[in-house]
Amino acid sequence: MYEAPVAERSFHYGFPRVSKSAMNLGVWYEGETMDAKHAPLKKAFIGIAGLIGVGKSTLAKKLADHMDLPVHYEPVKDNTYLEDFYQDTARYSFAMQVYLLNRRFQQHQEIIWSGRGAVQDRTIYEDSIFAKVCVDMGLMHPRDYETYISLFENLSNFMCRPSAIVYLDVAPDTCFKRIQMRARGCEQGITLEYLTRLHQEYEKFVVDISRIIPVIRVGWEDFGETENIADAITREYREATYLRDVKL
Repeated sequence: MYEAPVAERSFHYGFPRVSKSAMNLGVWYEGETMDAKHAPLKKAFIGIAGLIGVGKSTLAKKLADHMDLPVHYEPVKDNTYLEDFYQDTARYSFAMQVYLLNRRFQQHQEIIWSGRGAVQDRTIYEDSIFAKVCVDMGLMHPRDYETYISLFENLSNFMCRPSAIVYLDVAPDTCFKRIQMRARGCEQGITLEYLTRLHQEYEKFVVDISRIIPVIRVGWEDFGETENIADAITREYREATYLRDVKL
């Protein structure tokens, strides 16, 4: 277990200490730079964000079908670190975060360079939340955390922003129950404390990232009708320029 000095924990989600040129990048499609307000929906790059067990994959598939976009799922089945991470988090936290950062960067760039748009099940920006919680809980060495953040910053210089992020807002105890219900073996060690800390960091993340990427926050406590939420997201997406709460 490690206790990181406060100075080493300071971090702003999104593009931490990244050059202004990287922050000014829009969504790149076939030689054009488009922002979320003017990009055509058929080329929209929408990220689905939220806690473990919130229902991201289900919504990602439905939203992609609704918008006639490809869907890119979170790497779970082929994640060779996942079981080791949950069995011995302190030992494998750094390797797990670097693995996910690499995979999600690859996925992010494939979406951008395809020129087609997509719906992505968890964005690359959210990985920093999990790394932050690990170091705060003493499950990642502060030196490893600083290395991870430095790597994330360097990769950020080469990333164009998504058109919008849809944040599914659900209480940690609800996510905990959903995780228990879906009964994935490697997830059974996930604690309510861990989810609560993640939720607290997600709230900070949403405020920070909304300064540079439009965020649509959706209450997803009771799931709701996916087609209705897809319609609402489509409407809000066209005008989203900051953090917006969608009421269904």
